[in-house]
Amino acid sequence: MLGRVEFRRLSGLLALALVLPACGSSETPAPAGTIPVVASTDVYGAVVQAVGGDRVSVTSLVDDPSADPHSYEAPPAAAAAVARARLVVVNGGGYDDFAEKLTPAADAKVIDVVALSGLTAPEGDELNEHVWYSLPTMKTLAGRIADDLGAADPAGAATFTANAAAFGARVDGLAAKVDAIKAAHGGARIAVTEPVPLYLTAAAGLVDATPPEFSEAVEEDADPPAAVVAATLDLFGDRSTADPVRALLVNAQTRTPVTDQVEQAAQAAGVPVVEVGETLPSGTTDYVEWINGQLDALGTALDRP
Repeated sequence: MLGRVEFRRLSGLLALALVLPACGSSETPAPAGTIPVVASTDVYGAVVQAVGGDRVSVTSLVDDPSADPHSYEAPPAAAAAVARARLVVVNGGGYDDFAEKLTPAADAKVIDVVALSGLTAPEGDELNEHVWYSLPTMKTLAGRIADDLGAADPAGAATFTANAAAFGARVDGLAAKVDAIKAAHGGARIAVTEPVPLYLTAAAGLVDATPPEFSEAVEEDADPPAAVVAATLDLFGDRSTADPVRALLVNAQTRTPVTDQVEQAAQAAGVPVVEVGETLPSGTTDYVEWINGQLDALGTALDRP
C-alpha cells in the first residue's frame, strides 16, 4: 500500500499532468500579445491575474483544491511552462520546492514571496511559510507584480499600476474586517490542524492554543505522539472554563484520521469549524473573495456564545 506522502505525490503528478495542458502548456501556448506568467499555485495566479488582467496569460502549476502543494513533484510540462514565462511567482521558503527547482533555468523575473515579505521566524522557530495569509505581504506582492509586468510590457505599465492599487484597496478592506474581529474577539483562543492561517489569526488578535507538536507534525505528514493528540483533544473538553477554545481552523486539503478525530471532537463539543486552505476552492478564482469568505466564517464562529 502507498503511504500518505507517497499517495499525495502520486496524486500531485496526476493533477499536474491534467492541469498544465489546460493552463498554458506546449499544447496551449499563451495568446499572442499577452505576457506568459507562471505561478506555483493558483493563489498567486489569482493575484497575477488581478494585476495583469487581459494582458497576461497565467499558468498555475497547482490548482487542485484537494491537493497538497508540499508534496508535488513537477513533470516536464511544468519546466516547459517556466521556460516560456516572462515572470514566475513562487511562494519560497521551502514550501513549493517543485517550482523553486525550475527557476534557476528560467529566462524570466522570479518573485519569491517569502523573501519579498520580509517576515522572520520567532527566535528558535522555523518561519511559517504560508505567507498568502499575510495581508500586507499580498498587497506588497501586487505592487511588485505590477512593476515586473510593466518592465515586460511598458505600454501596459499604467494599467498594471492601477490594477495593483485597486487590488490593494480590496486587501485594505480585508484588513478592516480583521481589525473588526480583533476589536470584538481579541485574545480569544482558537485551535488549528496546521499553522497555515496563523498570520491572519494573529493579525486578528487570536491566540493559537494548539500544542505546537500537533500542528507541526500534521504539516510534516507525520502522526503526532499519542500524548500530543490527547492534549489537543482536551482543548474541546470542558466548555465551562473561563477561556474555552472558540473555533477550530482546519486545513481542508490535508485531512488525516488524526485531524478528523480532532474535528469530530470539536463538533461534538459545539465548537465551530472553519475551513482554510492552500489553493483556491473549486469555483473560486479571486483571492480577495476567498479570504473574505474565510473571515466571514471566522467572525461568525467567534460570535457564537
